[in-house]
Amino acid sequence: MNPFYRVDSVFLDCDSTLTAIEGIDELARRHHVHAELAALTRAAMAGELPLEQVYQRRLDVIQPDQSDIDWLGDSYVQNLVPDAPEVIRRLQLSGKQLHIISGGIRQAVLRLAGAVNITDANVHAVDLYLDDTGQYAGYDTASPLCRTGGKATVCRELIADGRRAVLVGDGMTDLEAGQERVHVIGFGGVVCRENVRAAAPDFISTLSALLPRLLTPEEL
Repeated sequence: MNPFYRVDSVFLDCDSTLTAIEGIDELARRHHVHAELAALTRAAMAGELPLEQVYQRRLDVIQPDQSDIDWLGDSYVQNLVPDAPEVIRRLQLSGKQLHIISGGIRQAVLRLAGAVNITDANVHAVDLYLDDTGQYAGYDTASPLCRTGGKATVCRELIADGRRAVLVGDGMTDLEAGQERVHVIGFGGVVCRENVRAAAPDFISTLSALLPRLLTPEEL
């Protein structure tokens, strides 16, 4: 029997959860450095390397500019997980607040958020800095989301008013939210990480499986 969580807010990962791609990997392919960086991404997602150890390295190699951000935002939308828009719509209709919490580039994640009707204020990701010509000029190193434990930090801030929340994501970094009284649901609909499946208190393979967990029988 599926668990049922009485929650006020739903926190969603972006890459390999709402969209079927890993943004940093796609940018690496676009810049022909995928082979160099793919192992770092896999190790970070599996919890084998601290996120901060690989975050700056990947961006320093790729140097994403404005055209890359625009391209990535479009790619996120083109690769939306098929049931994501409808699941989000139904959760919002039930009165739940939807947030995206991601270590990805905020400007690109905003494009996806707009496509599924999640307000900009509810997008928590890492701002990329560009110079006056649109070239890469760094990123927000103060963001907790470019460090190990960052999702737990963001969750703690979002539930400080006592609201109940669930977080859905595919990586070990998503499981950190469990430290902050957030119900964590592992997601394997794009990439099934066996260590996440084993460690998550709950696990789903489609976003539609959220509905019987988060909606009452009347709302279903």
